[in-house]
Amino acid sequence: MLLAADAEPSPQQLRQALGRFATGVTIVTCRDAAGAPAGLTVNSFSGVSLDPPLVLWSLRRASPSLKAFGAARHFNVNVLAENQSGLSKRFAASRPDKFAEGSWSDGRTGVPLLGGCAATFECEVIARHDIGDHVLFVGRVLGVHTSTAVPLLFQAGRYHALGKVV
Repeated sequence: MLLAADAEPSPQQLRQALGRFATGVTIVTCRDAAGAPAGLTVNSFSGVSLDPPLVLWSLRRASPSLKAFGAARHFNVNVLAENQSGLSKRFAASRPDKFAEGSWSDGRTGVPLLGGCAATFECEVIARHDIGDHVLFVGRVLGVHTSTAVPLLFQAGRYHALGKVV
C-alpha cells in the first residue's frame, strides 16, 4: 500500500513496513540501582562508529525496564544465536525470573553476559537521548566476544534461520 506524499503513516502502517526489514535479535542487560540483573529482548541494536567504538539501541519510554536502564552506567548486548529463540521470548515477556534460564556470567563491569551467543558487546553508557516514544542509548564498546554461532533473525513478527549465504 502506498501513501500519498503528504500522508504520515499510522503506527500500525509503520510497524508493518519496519517488519519487512530483517534484524538480529539481542538481549540487552544491565544491573539496576540495587544491583539486581535486568534485561529485555531488543532488535533495535546497531553499530554507530568504529573509532571510537560505539553502538546504540532504543527502549520504549513506557517499558518497565526503563528505570533500570536509565540508572545503569553499563549495559551488555548479547546477540542471540539461532538456537536461543526461547530466551528471546522469555526476555520479551514481563516476568521476575528471566535469568533463571541460560548460561549467565558477569562481564568485566559486573553486567550479565549470556554464553552461547553469536556475539556480545560490553558497553559503557555515554549518552541517552529522548527521541519520540523511545530513549536511545549510546554505548562505548569496552569489549567484544564473538563465536561461530549462527545468529537468530527476526522479520515480519517471526524468528528465522539464516539460510544459505549468497
